[in-house]
Amino acid sequence: MADTQDIRPLLQRLWPDPAKENVTAREIADALSLIFTNRLSPVQTGSLLTALHFTGWDRRADVLAEASAAMRHHAATIDFPRLESVIAKRRRPEGKYHGGLCDIVGTGGDSHNTFNISTTSSILASSLLLLAKHGNRASTSKSGSADLLMNMKPKPAQLGRITPDTIAAVYAETNYAFLFAPVFHPGMKHVASIRKELGWRTIFNLLGPLSNPLGDAIEARMLGVARDDLGPVFAEALRIAGARKGLVVCGKEQLDEVSCAGPTLCWQLVEHASGSVDVESFTLEPADFGLGAHPLATVSPGREPHENAEILRRLLRGELPPDDPILEFVLINTAAFLVASGICEADTSSMGAGDDGRVIRERGPGGGRWKEGVRRARWTIQSGEAWKQWNSFAEVTNSLPA
Repeated sequence: MADTQDIRPLLQRLWPDPAKENVTAREIADALSLIFTNRLSPVQTGSLLTALHFTGWDRRADVLAEASAAMRHHAATIDFPRLESVIAKRRRPEGKYHGGLCDIVGTGGDSHNTFNISTTSSILASSLLLLAKHGNRASTSKSGSADLLMNMKPKPAQLGRITPDTIAAVYAETNYAFLFAPVFHPGMKHVASIRKELGWRTIFNLLGPLSNPLGDAIEARMLGVARDDLGPVFAEALRIAGARKGLVVCGKEQLDEVSCAGPTLCWQLVEHASGSVDVESFTLEPADFGLGAHPLATVSPGREPHENAEILRRLLRGELPPDDPILEFVLINTAAFLVASGICEADTSSMGAGDDGRVIRERGPGGGRWKEGVRRARWTIQSGEAWKQWNSFAEVTNSLPA
């Protein structure tokens, strides 16, 4: 361990009333930074995480914004000029989408054990958007995003080979990249055993979705939260951090996806002509996407990663029935993600073979063209483009040095 720092003065101010003691979000972020650099003792690390949890300060927008900035600051160093030169060649602006990187991610921890929706949606969306999917292995379910992709057939993705040095090579071949958290956030290893021993979800369960290592290069993101009280908090944290496009969602069942079973609460970042960004809230239903509702039990296989990987393979290959509950669950979330990116604002459409160009201009809650999102999401499967993007990604990760 490097030279440790003593944060007892901060810990004493954090409990029981940090507001009374004028604790700031920056102070908390600075203390968390000591964890990333292995300069905080295990006892004080556990004390800090416990105090933040039981005061509720790990669920404050300003704390999450500052702490995620600190986490990104201590992420592995990426050669952004080189990466940008590669990405620039792949940009395909359309509608209000400027061709930048996008991410779709959930906090997890909703205990519903649904299929890996955001991961699957990220692959579909990479047919039309540049994707920078930030993810990890499972922590509260059987099959996390990384577990799923590393079990795909016929060729599993070698996620550990995507590093700050090789990520540009990935984007040279495909619109899709997966940023595996242990590779890009090496400082997190210093807190792993402490998190396991504490026995409750800590601030780090919330920071992951806000801490994509590509940070400011992300143009748009869709973020699912497992508790509706976190929705406005995460939206405000994104706004504080300078995000211009974002959609935060929480299914009424306390689900960290857009629900296929009923209403979903949404908080969207809206940029005005003046440049200011506000958060607007609304509710979505499956009918807003032109689809029927499906009970969560029909989309919660609770299976092992290799079993979910087979479902994903069949979905990408277009082998599922058009009204399959898991497929429609994926279409709803992919559609919402596409709407959040701005691409559905295009009044023309020439995605490729099989696109009839008939844009669905109908608007629903929040002013979004949700049915147009579904039209585009279906095309990514029916055209074979989603499978093509996945194959290119799997191939290039297997070609990278081990």
